[in-house]
Amino acid sequence: MAQDGDSLSGVAGRYASALYDLATENHAADDVAAALDRFKTLLDGSDDLKRMVKSPVFSAKEQLEALEPVLNKGQISGIAANFIRLVAAKRRLFVISDMIAAYRRLHDKAKGLVRADVTIAAALKPDHEAALRETLAGVTGGKTIDLKVTTDPSIIGGLIVKIGSRMVDASVRTKLNSIRTRMKEVG
Repeated sequence: MAQDGDSLSGVAGRYASALYDLATENHAADDVAAALDRFKTLLDGSDDLKRMVKSPVFSAKEQLEALEPVLNKGQISGIAANFIRLVAAKRRLFVISDMIAAYRRLHDKAKGLVRADVTIAAALKPDHEAALRETLAGVTGGKTIDLKVTTDPSIIGGLIVKIGSRMVDASVRTKLNSIRTRMKEVG
């Protein structure tokens, strides 16, 4: 059975681990990951779906009936669809987001992939993005970097990098705030 330390403890981790094992056995780990990502996108984009997933008021039968059009819309079938149905039938749909995240961690780890979220003040030039990927790959032991870049002019300059639970904030905004705080302490 796949393991990933403490990050897979609890219900979400057990379900994700079992799903990953099944998907791997069926040579469908990539397809399941893509289908779960589509479901997560649909979930994040619909307040009604979020309420249905989180609310204990809905019975398992009602949740299963409500899920069918969502699965069809997301073109989610096979192992991923059966997994989501099983989770609903077992009254565990309220932790589906955690299950998807745990599955994604297992899948990424198996592929040697590390996800990095980078916030910058202005768009990166292609050569700067390549240099950033190379630097992050070096920091992660040569792993492949899945880079998600977000532009936020409010950070003024520099960048904020998040990899897993680690974060480095080298933004000008943070540095200015730090200087402002130190000046208040002095004055």
